Amino acid sequence: MLNTLQTNASYLEQVKRQRSDPQSQLEAMERYLARSGLQVEDLDRLNIIHVTGTKGKGSTCAFTEHILRNYGLKTGFFSSPHLVQVRERIRINGQPISPELFTKHFWRLYHRLEETKDSSCVSMPAYFRFLTLMAFHVFLQEKVDLAVVEVGIGGAYDCTNIIRKPVVCGVSSLGIDHTSLLGDTMEKIAWQKGGIFKHGIPAFTVLQPEGPLAVLRDRAQQISCPLYLCPPLEALEEGAPPLILGLEGEHQRSNAALALQLAHCWLQHHNNQDIQELKMSRPSVRWQLPLAPVFQPTSHMRHGLRDTEWPGRTQVLLRGPLTWYLDGAHTTSSIQACVRWYRQALQRRERPSGGPEVRVLLFNSTGDRDPAALLKLLQPCRFDYAVFCPNLTEVSSTGSADQQNFTVTLDQVLLRCLQHQQHWNCLGEEQDSSDLWSSPNLEPSGPTSLLLAPHSPHPCSASSLVFSCISHALQWISQGRDPIFQPPSPPRGLLAHPVANSGATVLREAAAIQVLVTGSLHLVGGVLKLLEPSMSQ
Repeated sequence: MLNTLQTNASYLEQVKRQRSDPQSQLEAMERYLARSGLQVEDLDRLNIIHVTGTKGKGSTCAFTEHILRNYGLKTGFFSSPHLVQVRERIRINGQPISPELFTKHFWRLYHRLEETKDSSCVSMPAYFRFLTLMAFHVFLQEKVDLAVVEVGIGGAYDCTNIIRKPVVCGVSSLGIDHTSLLGDTMEKIAWQKGGIFKHGIPAFTVLQPEGPLAVLRDRAQQISCPLYLCPPLEALEEGAPPLILGLEGEHQRSNAALALQLAHCWLQHHNNQDIQELKMSRPSVRWQLPLAPVFQPTSHMRHGLRDTEWPGRTQVLLRGPLTWYLDGAHTTSSIQACVRWYRQALQRRERPSGGPEVRVLLFNSTGDRDPAALLKLLQPCRFDYAVFCPNLTEVSSTGSADQQNFTVTLDQVLLRCLQHQQHWNCLGEEQDSSDLWSSPNLEPSGPTSLLLAPHSPHPCSASSLVFSCISHALQWISQGRDPIFQPPSPPRGLLAHPVANSGATVLREAAAIQVLVTGSLHLVGGVLKLLEPSMSQ
């Protein structure tokens, strides 16, 4: 029933063409809230931390929530998208709410909206709006001490922005994403993100490029929002042991620095006095913003950062000869960060003995993102195989309602995978050495994809394959060598293709297989559903 609230593909295109007034969309969200039995003022009781940004906002929220939970506070956490189960979006004390609680609140809200509809309004909000409303109801009924709320898209007109009095706001790193909705420059995107600022409510941001940072500063000044620039994590580590982060990757230090300021500000607001401030905020002449306080992180903060888990973001799974590197990066800047993390992780690992090492890329990209630009950034990783598939766990998704997506058709997603493969092959042809991307013992004139692509004569493209679903891709990559992912016998024809057949031999004989899964959080979620069955329980 929830999935019927997904906007179908044709309607999405119609909305894009009409460019409906975004302000009226926000007003509609307030009407839905009122029809559900709440007023905007009721949300003030949730003591909200509101976070936006292009990359790292989910990780920032996860760090913030975990820090405050370490103080013994009861936390609510609303995030998107989910990886495996929709209940992941609404968490109490870090855990997805139970199926029973989800079901109870779903039907209570659904029936309430049905009962209050009239001829002048649409009876049901769309999928994300419904879940946002539901999260507010859950958090209020469960009497959380605070709620960490991650913005969906943008900020100014995002449906979470009916929040009027958060305790504090945060803006993580900015980049180019969702251009059809937010604009095609970082300055336009910064304007949208700064839309969550509120009069008199403190806000924090990390160091941004000068143009978008100026936009954030102007937005804050216009509405008298005190905006602070987070000092780097090194400033808070001075004279103390280095902070250990539960999330890998150098870019997570920026997210952790923002999370510390958000948690510190929230605790100060609620008169928690166990934080020793070393230096008060001071102006930064260059950036024309005051610097946020430099303080000594408490043991609660240190433990919170260390114990933070946030699946699908710089996550590593060690499985026999296979190492799965999972990161839902989907913008140019986040892919760059992902590549740095992946290459550093490879440098730290032990070299395999007794056989070759094989590197595999599993990639998909959706929406209005530029896959060619993303794939170009992945080239320096020197993959032996590039594998492309849609964000479908199985060819038929009837058994997995949480993974269903009615906003695209099967034809569209398969065609996009073939386009990704073409981009990859063209990038391979541009290499000075065409054998850089070739794998040993591959037939150079074989077709370049599995089941779906036409014949291609280019030898450098012989190491790319397209599969019709995630399950088939994982079956080929793992070759039965993952001790947990043990699907039934592979479908007929999985190895009939020459590249798939010769590659299967290489993968079976490899001493180590390093697999990077990236380009889409939905792809990573589908992979985790198969590799980590416990996430479906």
